[in-house]
Amino acid sequence: MYLLTKLALFAVAISNVAFVASAPTPIELVKRADLQPRAASITTRDGRLFTIDGRTQYFAGTNTWWLGHLFSNADVDAALSQIAATGYKVTRLWGFGTSNNPAATPWQVYYQVLNSTGQYFNYNPDNGIARLDYAISAAGKLGIKIILVLNNNYDDLGGINTYTNVYGGTHNGFYTNTAAQTAYKNYIKFIVNRYKASTTIFSWELMNEPRCSGCASSIITKWASDTSAYIKYLDPQHMVSLGDEGWLTSTSSYVPNYEQSYAYTGYEGVDFEKNLAIPTLDYGTVHMYANQWGYNYTWGNTWIAQHNTIGKKLGKPVVLEEYAVPDGEDRVGIMCPWQDTVVKKTSIAGDMMWQFGTKFPSGAQPLDNYAVYYNTNDLQTLGNAHAKVMAAKTAVATL
Repeated sequence: MYLLTKLALFAVAISNVAFVASAPTPIELVKRADLQPRAASITTRDGRLFTIDGRTQYFAGTNTWWLGHLFSNADVDAALSQIAATGYKVTRLWGFGTSNNPAATPWQVYYQVLNSTGQYFNYNPDNGIARLDYAISAAGKLGIKIILVLNNNYDDLGGINTYTNVYGGTHNGFYTNTAAQTAYKNYIKFIVNRYKASTTIFSWELMNEPRCSGCASSIITKWASDTSAYIKYLDPQHMVSLGDEGWLTSTSSYVPNYEQSYAYTGYEGVDFEKNLAIPTLDYGTVHMYANQWGYNYTWGNTWIAQHNTIGKKLGKPVVLEEYAVPDGEDRVGIMCPWQDTVVKKTSIAGDMMWQFGTKFPSGAQPLDNYAVYYNTNDLQTLGNAHAKVMAAKTAVATL
C-alpha cells in the first residue's frame, strides 16, 4: 500500500502505558531473544510453491504492518489469535521503525535512531525492539509465519527519508548512496542476526514498494541484487523477497494491450521480470490497487495472470502480496473473482489481502479504510472460506 494511509490513522492508545525512554545504545552485539516456536521448520521454496513446516502447499495470508508497533501484548495476542482462526498461514509486518528524533514522536515504537551523532538501536523494553520480539514470538506459538519488511519507500515509520535526512541526497539517490546503504546494511545485520534462528520468519523483504520514479530500472535491480546477496551471506537458510508492486515494462514478456498505461511504462523504475531473475531473490511479489492506479477492477484478473506467466517462465513462486478494495464498495463482488483467478487459473503460490482488521483491547487504531475486519461477512468469505480453498488446493504448479 502506498501514500500515507498506513500511518494516517495510527492513533495508538497509550494513556494506560507508562514507559521511560532510555538513551539509545550504540551498535553492539546483542543476545537473540528465544524466538523458537513449537515443532516447526524454516520455510523453503519448492519449485513455484513453498514448503511450510514440512508441507508443500498453497496459502492465504494477510498484512498486519502494525503488529510489531503495538505497545500492548494483549493487542498482539488478540490479533494473532484471530488471524489463526481465520486460517491464515502468513502475515506481513514492518520490521523497520527508524526515527531521526524520537522525542518528537513519543507515541511511536521505534527500533533505530539515525542522526548526526550516529546510528543506534533501541533496546527499551516498552517502545523498542522488544515489541517486535514479542510479535514474532507470539506468531510462532500459533504457527503463523512472518514476512519481515526491512525498509519503506514512504515516510511512514521511518523509510528512505530517515536515511537521506542524515546522509544527504534525494529519495531516488538512496539506492546508490554509499553512506545510506552502509547504515541500511547495518540495520539489516542487526535484524537478520537477531531472528535468523527463528522458524517463524517466512522471508526477509528488502523494502515495502521500492520505487525510483523516472529512473532506469537497472538501479533498483542492481540494489536488489546486492542487498539480497548480503542477506543470503548473513542467513543462507531463509528466503528473501523484494517487496515491489510488480511493475511491468513494454519489454516484459507478457504485456499485451497495455503497453502505454501506467503499470507497464516502467516509470517507477522497477522491472518485475528482471528482478525475479535475480538468483538471490527467492520469489516475486505483486501488489494490486486497481482503483488507485487508474484501472477498472476487472483488470485485476489480467494483472494476476500476467505475473503468473512470468513466474512460470522463470520457474519461481509469485505471491499476490497486497490487494484491496476500500470500505464502502462491494468487496466480495470485486475480490472474489480475483481470488477465483488465483485458485482456478494460475499457480500463484499465495495471496495476502491488505489488511487484517480487528478491534484492539487497548483501543489502538492503526487501520485504514482498506481493513477487512474479523468476524464480518466480508472476512468470512474473503478470508476464512478462501483460506480453506487455498489450503486444500493440490500442491502442484502446472498453470
